[in-house]
Amino acid sequence: MKKVMRIAGVLLVFLVTSVLSASGGGSSSKPLSGSYPIVLAHGLFGWGNGSTVVDYWGGNAAYLRNQGATVLTPSVTALNSSSSRASQLKSAILTAMAANNYTGKVHIIGHSQGGLDARYMVSNLSMSGKVASITTLNTPHKGSPIANIVAAVIPSWALPYVSTVLNTVIGFVYGDSNQNAIAALKLLTTDGLKALNAASPNVSGVKYFSYGSVISIPDLIQHPAMGLLHPICAIGAPFYGMSIANDGVVPDSSQRWGTWKGGPSTPILTTGIDHLEATNALYLGQLWYDTNAYFLKMATNAKSNQ
Repeated sequence: MKKVMRIAGVLLVFLVTSVLSASGGGSSSKPLSGSYPIVLAHGLFGWGNGSTVVDYWGGNAAYLRNQGATVLTPSVTALNSSSSRASQLKSAILTAMAANNYTGKVHIIGHSQGGLDARYMVSNLSMSGKVASITTLNTPHKGSPIANIVAAVIPSWALPYVSTVLNTVIGFVYGDSNQNAIAALKLLTTDGLKALNAASPNVSGVKYFSYGSVISIPDLIQHPAMGLLHPICAIGAPFYGMSIANDGVVPDSSQRWGTWKGGPSTPILTTGIDHLEATNALYLGQLWYDTNAYFLKMATNAKSNQ
């Protein structure tokens, strides 16, 4: 009888342990627990969470928080140079750190121009000691042919007028009058990025990673906006020494900086991932690939390199 009771006791302990393990109880931890805080830096025409009811990051910030990370999603001016936006990004990071009595480092994941803002900030604004890694996502490190084409098509005499109209409209929509379309356009040309790259070399002690994607077939069902721009970008790219493959606005070769990590895994019927879908902006990406898994992959890589 005692032997039977001992066996029953062992089985009970095994059962309880198995249940706790399966339910995540006990010693299991979330994948991003212990990570430095993550800063998501938005791109051109972007915005941070809390500034609008529409989520630029498509739920990915909330998902990373659920995985154990502290996540900051600051807003900077939608339309301006990276030198101007980088100052705002620095201020937002330092303000958040002070509010939480945090003196350590952060990881930055920057989409599009947000990656340029982060690089400029670390190289030029005395933030290298506060940043462990910069991960860029579909960032135009060598410029965008679209910017070059726009700059070439608009006559120089008309540019100030076009800029004024755009600044006014964007300023009204975003509630921020500090817009500068000319500065943004000049930055995103190939010449503008040559200047930024020369002024913003990689800083020792900060790790740089890049992710990106391209449209494989510019169908207008999956890519209603970027599908229209894709052929223009593809035609213009070779004239500036860049690859034909692009995400709608940024050639594949321009997206690479530091250690290239590739792009997301996509189902067989997905016709690539475009510039907006890369962040699940406006929730445009989640129909075509696992956006949460992609962001977790980037965040986990950053954590493993802190």
